[in-house]
Amino acid sequence: MPVNFPPGTAWIILVIAGVLEIVWAVSMKASAGFTKHNLTALTLVAAFLSFVLLGLAMRALPVGTAYAVWTGIGAVGAAVLGIIIFGESPSLARLGCIALIIVGILGLKLVSSGSAA
Repeated sequence: MPVNFPPGTAWIILVIAGVLEIVWAVSMKASAGFTKHNLTALTLVAAFLSFVLLGLAMRALPVGTAYAVWTGIGAVGAAVLGIIIFGESPSLARLGCIALIIVGILGLKLVSSGSAA
């Protein structure tokens, strides 16, 4: 059943969930296979909160849109931070693919009616 959040609230919740997805993905990498306990705890807490907020956003947004945007935010953020923090390759092809994900996220936002019905 759709929930009537104030305009834009579901999108704000979804963006926060996406940022938390970035946090858990990067902290998981930094935890060195869950051997660094503080980073492991951060991974688990961020993942839990990300899922909870995604679930809340899905109460007002279509599942396909919410899930695609959530994973897109996580993928872009993790890829960018992988380049910055972990020295991963910033090849032109990789940056182009990241740009395509961003275009897809923006496109879904623009074409979404904002309702789950």
